[in-house]
Amino acid sequence: MSHFTNIPKIQYEGPSSKNPFAFKHYNPDETVAGKPMRDHMRFAAAYWHVMRNGLSDPFGGPTALMPWDDQSNSLDNALKRADVFFEFLDKTGIDYYCFHDRDIAPELENLAKSNDALEKVTEHLLGLQKASGKKLLWGTACLFSHPRYAQGAGTSPSADVFAYGAAQVKAAMDATHKLGGEGYTFWGGREGYATLLNTDMKRELDHLAAMLWLAVDYAKKIGFTGQFYIEPKPREPSTHQYDSDAAACLNFLRQYGLMDHFKLNIETNHATLAGHTMLHELTVAIDAGALGSIDANQGDELIGWDTDEFPTDLYLTTSIMLKVLEMGGFTTGGLNFDAKRRRESHEPEDLFHAHIGGMDAFARGLKAAVAIREDRRLADFVANRYATWNSGIGAKIEGKSVTLEEVAAHALSAGEPVLASGRQELLKNIVNEFI
Repeated sequence: MSHFTNIPKIQYEGPSSKNPFAFKHYNPDETVAGKPMRDHMRFAAAYWHVMRNGLSDPFGGPTALMPWDDQSNSLDNALKRADVFFEFLDKTGIDYYCFHDRDIAPELENLAKSNDALEKVTEHLLGLQKASGKKLLWGTACLFSHPRYAQGAGTSPSADVFAYGAAQVKAAMDATHKLGGEGYTFWGGREGYATLLNTDMKRELDHLAAMLWLAVDYAKKIGFTGQFYIEPKPREPSTHQYDSDAAACLNFLRQYGLMDHFKLNIETNHATLAGHTMLHELTVAIDAGALGSIDANQGDELIGWDTDEFPTDLYLTTSIMLKVLEMGGFTTGGLNFDAKRRRESHEPEDLFHAHIGGMDAFARGLKAAVAIREDRRLADFVANRYATWNSGIGAKIEGKSVTLEEVAAHALSAGEPVLASGRQELLKNIVNEFI
């Protein structure tokens, strides 16, 4: 049974097409910089937004029309949603998906029944994957929505809540492993504090590290070889979240000896909330060898919460693809559309318009990024800007083969330095040539 009868399978028709249900720039099998476009992007659909987001906001209830969903918290309804979701993946040509455990299966009256429902839905998803060839990019556990997690999960002041969260992680890891998931993500939606007056920060961070180490050890036991991710976010709902940005996450991983086991899943909207650009967050992660995957969305700088808009900014998609190409491309990660339609875009076909736009925007960003790299003016400028570090006193400093006295003597003999222009306006002009 088709649930999107009026929507065709989305095909590439080229830039001149006016068909709203066609790609203008994303041609999945087109070879760009040595590999198909689909392999550069590794697009994934977010189950929580496509199938579960009713499009409510802090000031109004849900508006989304989902005629396939009877709104019950039943296993039958969950199984029906999975069928609809895979029809959506087929029609959009999206190869991967991501989920929270409570997106795909209902939370029932106790943990045992919830786990049983998750196992049944997982088995159904496995059959859908085998029939369609679609893959799971990563799974995760929802440790933030239920009232038991109001004060955190891994950082809860209650050991019993910690244990419940750990059990939920175990079940979600089992599901991810069974589905051949290429990764598993930890997003600390409430792993933070509202006030330090009632918080033992060191103890909470120790407990969060313990949760992650339990997962690492369990992965070895079950043979799960997928990549673990942490997803930074600074605030909302917590006043301060421990995974506040890429640098904070990396510091935490280093402090607790977890760097060999985790990479980062960076989200644009979270970078905005942290007061950073996405380019900054990606650069911090790449410089540490720790960029694993990307949640592809954008935020609204005029609104102080996580708006999760679909990415349509070509400067943003170009800068993201420049960094992805810089690190040699994705291995286990990809571009997950952690994005939702606007509340006014409530009809099922709007799901397709949103994803088509995001995929086209990244296709244009990829081609612009490849052209910028081939042009080399930006790369050559940066290399030349740091030329004094390639020899002489600069090379000695970088090689740690010089004393402070020798550096001071160089400054005395060289005289007043001559600093070249940073040419910021010129470089932006160059980028504009390709967009």
